[in-house]
Amino acid sequence: MAPANTHQAKTQFGYRRSPDQDRPGQSPAEHPVVVVGAGPVGLSLAIDLAQRGQRVVLLDDADRIGEGSRAICFSKRSLEYWDRLGVADRMVDKGVVWSVGRIFHGESQLYQFNLLPEDGHKRPAFINLQQYYAEAYLVDRISDLPGIDLRWRNKVTALEQRNDSALLTIETPEGAYRLHAQYVVACDGARSSLRQMVGAEFGGQVFEDQFLIADVKMSAEFPTERWFWFDPPFHAGRSALLHKQPDDVWRIDLQLNRYADPTVEKKPENVRPRIARMLGHDKFEFEWISLYKFQCRRMDRFIHGRVIFAGDSAHQVSPFGARGANSGLEDAENLSWKLDRVLRGTSPASLLESYHVERSLAADENIRESTRSTDFMAPNSHQEARLRQAVLSLAKETEFGKRMVNGGRLSVPCSYDSPLSSRDADAWRGGPSPGCSMLDAPMATRAGEQAYLTDVFRTGGTDFTLLSFGNGAAIDTPDGLKHIRISGEGGLADSQGLVAKRYDAEPGSAYLLRPDGYVAARFRHPTRAGVAAALSQAAGLN
Repeated sequence: MAPANTHQAKTQFGYRRSPDQDRPGQSPAEHPVVVVGAGPVGLSLAIDLAQRGQRVVLLDDADRIGEGSRAICFSKRSLEYWDRLGVADRMVDKGVVWSVGRIFHGESQLYQFNLLPEDGHKRPAFINLQQYYAEAYLVDRISDLPGIDLRWRNKVTALEQRNDSALLTIETPEGAYRLHAQYVVACDGARSSLRQMVGAEFGGQVFEDQFLIADVKMSAEFPTERWFWFDPPFHAGRSALLHKQPDDVWRIDLQLNRYADPTVEKKPENVRPRIARMLGHDKFEFEWISLYKFQCRRMDRFIHGRVIFAGDSAHQVSPFGARGANSGLEDAENLSWKLDRVLRGTSPASLLESYHVERSLAADENIRESTRSTDFMAPNSHQEARLRQAVLSLAKETEFGKRMVNGGRLSVPCSYDSPLSSRDADAWRGGPSPGCSMLDAPMATRAGEQAYLTDVFRTGGTDFTLLSFGNGAAIDTPDGLKHIRISGEGGLADSQGLVAKRYDAEPGSAYLLRPDGYVAARFRHPTRAGVAAALSQAAGLN
């Protein structure tokens, strides 16, 4: 069912002919990078590469932003990435900010949680924003970047791998043409045609229970929180989820049985009574209705020759936990800086193997958590159902019982056991270890203005960064390495003491941050040689 949202009419794009289609003798044009798929992952990756100075051709077989809200929950980590791409302000201004969730069993609340209980972060734990808004804002950003050639209604129909490139055949309304790409990044979704073209397997588990999504427009007094029910009175024996989106639209997920007929269940006249029982009224309009099954699958390898897979083309998880779109954006963030360095010749092509290593580990983690959530929400046997009932009963009385309840563990940045990370040589009581994502914290500029570490990190370049504390000004850093000094002579002020606290920083401590904001190494007593060695390892030069 197509959405009734008027925003959709504004985001349809026309086909335009490319100069590549008019080359003499039909000789294929040559491009450094071709990204296939203009969803959130492909759009973000193209922007990231273009901001690093790369020319990107972005192909999509459609001519408009995708229909329906689809992904709606975008994490703090994704917002920090979009900050670096210049689009996060629009996302947050439009989105519904939330950090609190509540879990119910029947009519009773079991517990509530806060995903960002402490202050001192620029971005919230999550926003809810319809995917079509996110895509539209990313397309608008692309229009500001001359390095991206976005081609609508360009469908890849054939792929031929070469030693140093890939040859694509592309179908358009005016016929087919071909082009060469040094690298192709497949962001073409769960039904990826490129995955089929390279003959890659997509292994994993498809769960039989079905779930109904209904986005409804209504005025309501519900708070902007994530509400999840086990065995609610309005949907006995099943689960339900309620989330607020912009424009007075509410996302409702209802678990159905595995034998439900999708054609029948999606009919508005059959959905309406279910939603009315949940809300206690029928004063709402449908925006979007869909049915899905949980799928927890991934490719064995994310790199096939000159073709690299990202997002749903590489891996799929259930929607509960907001791990799909957010993990795809983490793919883009992880890949962009590595591909940029390889194309520039500042790192060997072998650096790209770390993309597969790191992001396949992340996919395994997301699939593992998603599978556990699915097994808890939709038990496969009487024994599992009895265990879940026992856990839900314990949760009413005990803290450990609450921790066992699983209504979808929400997305968090993955920690990498990575060949790019240098092991700690010193003792640390806390702070992000090598392979973990950097933490945000407030600070003050030399002029006394409020700032955040994530903002300072993204300014002044997109390469490796050294973050030092106290007497860090005395560190003899390798040439070309960006240096952020906290406290000490000429440094930024740790105005609330949270930077040092979150990084377990003592005077002289330092962190080496990768271009994607992950920790490559940390030092209690950094030396030029030590930093240079860690930098070489993180850049794939060892």
